[in-house]
Amino acid sequence: MAPLIGRRLRKGAATTAVAAAAMAALTASQAPGFASASDHGDRDRDREQSARESPAAGDDTPIDGGSSYHTDLPPLKKPDKPKSSADLPGIPGGGAKAEAGIPATVLAAYKKAEATLKDSNPGCNLPWQLLAAIGKVESGQARGGNVDAEGTTPRPILGPVLNGNGFAMIKDTDRGAFDGDATHDRAVGPMQFIPSTWANWGRDGNGDGDRDPNNIYDAALAAGNYLCAGGRDLSTEHHLHQAILGYNHSQEYLNTVLSWFQYYQRGTHEVPDGTGVLPTDNRSGGSGPGAGGKGSGKGHDGKDHGGKDHGGKGSGGKEHGGKEHGDGSGGGTDQDRPRPLPKPEPPSQGGETPGTPAPKPPTTPAASSLAQVGAKELSATAGTAFAQPPRVRAVDAKGKPVAKAKVRYELIGETGARFAGLVKSAVVLTGSDGTATAPRLTAGEQPGSFTVRASVEGNKKLTPVEFKATVKARPAPQADVLARIGDKALTAAAGGAFADPLTVKATFKGKVAADVPVTATMVTADPEKPVENDKGPYFLDAKGKPVRTLTGLKTNALGQLTLPKILTDEHAGSYLLRLTTADGAVLTVELTVTPAAAS
Repeated sequence: MAPLIGRRLRKGAATTAVAAAAMAALTASQAPGFASASDHGDRDRDREQSARESPAAGDDTPIDGGSSYHTDLPPLKKPDKPKSSADLPGIPGGGAKAEAGIPATVLAAYKKAEATLKDSNPGCNLPWQLLAAIGKVESGQARGGNVDAEGTTPRPILGPVLNGNGFAMIKDTDRGAFDGDATHDRAVGPMQFIPSTWANWGRDGNGDGDRDPNNIYDAALAAGNYLCAGGRDLSTEHHLHQAILGYNHSQEYLNTVLSWFQYYQRGTHEVPDGTGVLPTDNRSGGSGPGAGGKGSGKGHDGKDHGGKDHGGKGSGGKEHGGKEHGDGSGGGTDQDRPRPLPKPEPPSQGGETPGTPAPKPPTTPAASSLAQVGAKELSATAGTAFAQPPRVRAVDAKGKPVAKAKVRYELIGETGARFAGLVKSAVVLTGSDGTATAPRLTAGEQPGSFTVRASVEGNKKLTPVEFKATVKARPAPQADVLARIGDKALTAAAGGAFADPLTVKATFKGKVAADVPVTATMVTADPEKPVENDKGPYFLDAKGKPVRTLTGLKTNALGQLTLPKILTDEHAGSYLLRLTTADGAVLTVELTVTPAAAS
């Protein structure tokens, strides 16, 4: 990607466009910071359910609601100037050493999200440095890495109230479940999601069963999925820009994020949690709808520049040092001003990503045929991964491989199988050899057959390739021994019920055997050929009818099984209960029925 950000002022001096926007919004907003509310509390099911049931914001709402963001810029070297900065990442003694450091848990979360998306959406090509750039701008890397061992901030990080006063008007969508505000929404967490967007895009990034916007693992994975949506390939400049603009539809925001993205690509290092560099601007970028108002008379470096108001409309009309700059760009010299970016396209009015401008589809490589590579029939046991993922090769009319063709893999038919990320379809780019391998495919618990179809996106004339996939049922758990727990004699009066429960344990080769199917039958005492008895003790089936054989019983995780209540009819005597498994393990238990007491 060719750099679009020109020479900048060194750290502490903003690009004029960013500074003007920041000044315009200064008095109307606040930078994201810790909420004054107390601890998270439950921070889980009730709050998440409330967010799921709430209506989402409009389709033109960006991911952070056009909320505030930090406008600090990374230190950059400006050659051939007095007092030029040499503090680029990796330069000994450079001032960038601290800025290039990312708190350990936050850095781990970004890299984990990148690895997850590489499996679930390899065609997106999400770099973790992009998440780091957005995290830096949105929350200063979770306020310098102030997170616990699981990656959760001690208190919510909240953006300004989105009440139309300097920012978008977004009425409450989560009943205050995430942001503590039941009147208006606020952006939440290290990646600054508004509640309605989190309800749709929240992810469980650390595997704890919760989707918490204040957890950096959850928030980073959610942001990655959002940036990758709509079939984007973030290795292309156009898709990269549109993804960032979907986060906050502002050219100044795009400038700032790209600055940090390029900076982190040059090199970073890990620092302990809680020791990251905190933002120095203490203000927002104010790029959301309605940003405006008067500023403080101070520039991005905190110095007074003429004591004049910085405000008006957008970022224009700014006075700088007593001189009017009415071109909408503010002060500064041309050589320090970033090269203007293309005007952002209007937000999409539909599709997968609310508020994300629709990416322009790239030119589809001229693939003339698609062929299966490797096995065309795939099989796996329920609950396991397919050893050989589907793989195809695209070639042109001359038989040469076609690179960067978009291949869509889809699961056709009734199946619980899913690609990585629990999705039924995924887009993968072909490599230089023309091949595209589907993401990891895991079989569900439902046995049976289905089809995996591969087709080239945007080329309906090309015949798709289909793979037959079969999911085999799990083998029945084995048990070679059934033993009773306890040795108390089982006795009941005729016409009554056994008071003591009967519990047995199954093992296989001396180890606990869980989920073992067991059949229980009241049998006759014939040692040669015991058959189901027609009198004596009995069970009740699901409909409450007497039965003397029960199937569908299974041992629990400890290999144990407690039988349902055993009742008796009017016949006294000794009876036998026979328990068996499919592997031939047998246990016979004696039941004694005494005559009923005289009335």
